[in-house]
Amino acid sequence: MRVFRGFHHPGIAKACALTIGNFDGVHRGHQAMLALLINEARHRGVPSCVLSFEPHPRDFFAARAGKPELAPARIVTLRDKLSELERCGVDQTVILRFDDALAAQSPQAFIDGVLVQGLNARYVLVGDDFRFGARRAGDYAMLDAAGDAAGFDVARMMSYEVHGLRVSSSAVRDALTTGDMDRVAALLGRRYSISGRVLHGRKLGRELGFPTLNLRFAHPRPAALGIFVVDVHGLADGAVPGVASLGVRPTVERGGQVRLEVHCLQWPAQRGADAGYGRLIRVDLLAKLHDERRYESIDALRAAISADTRAAQDWFALHRP
Repeated sequence: MRVFRGFHHPGIAKACALTIGNFDGVHRGHQAMLALLINEARHRGVPSCVLSFEPHPRDFFAARAGKPELAPARIVTLRDKLSELERCGVDQTVILRFDDALAAQSPQAFIDGVLVQGLNARYVLVGDDFRFGARRAGDYAMLDAAGDAAGFDVARMMSYEVHGLRVSSSAVRDALTTGDMDRVAALLGRRYSISGRVLHGRKLGRELGFPTLNLRFAHPRPAALGIFVVDVHGLADGAVPGVASLGVRPTVERGGQVRLEVHCLQWPAQRGADAGYGRLIRVDLLAKLHDERRYESIDALRAAISADTRAAQDWFALHRP
């Protein structure tokens, strides 16, 4: 899959079948939409293309209003979103920076400047609640009429349901907030995961007797927070069991960046103690043990990590004897 920041690049497709959205989580509803898009693209002989935005428009408007708490929690990082879009078979993704200029565009200006001139869309697929343009003034009927005038087809996909429940990014966020990882997996069609390159940290985990692999979550408000039983991929041929903390480490830092800190229960014998640094790994979150907590001392933190490690071992003994 080719990825472009904006559409002013010589390598961008000269025409495409397009869908538009934030695709946070790339859940089963998104996957069904992408499958339809890819099928239409093949019939028309053009590449499939996803148009998405960074930051999330709701992030942008919340920041502009000085109310960051109104922004939605982020399910996946941009890296993981792009990886899932590629796994679904998308040919090209275009990321537009959502800023004041884009927010102020009228619906017709967005159609003319982005869909027609920028991407030369021959087919546009949107969701049933799709809105666009300044003040969300554009809707499906407007887009359909514009397609007739400009020469591209427009289609709308209705909601996707699992066991009678609508699949949406909001539903995934709710399940992550409550720690229902099985429900999250049902909504996503896969285990919830976070990937990234292992970073050097303060080595505090090593001092406590529980060395960790540290990944950065590049958003201040992840939808999942807490202590989790995990599988780690990318260190050995198979999954390595572990226990992980996703959060801001309130016992040792104030206002720190969000980190995923993973302690492997069985460090691969073929790897040295420092072999993880710089490696690209994927961490599947299997079950939530509890919310992140602040402890009164380092000794209390060490005891809590020990208890979490035993709880993770007990989970694996029960689920993977």
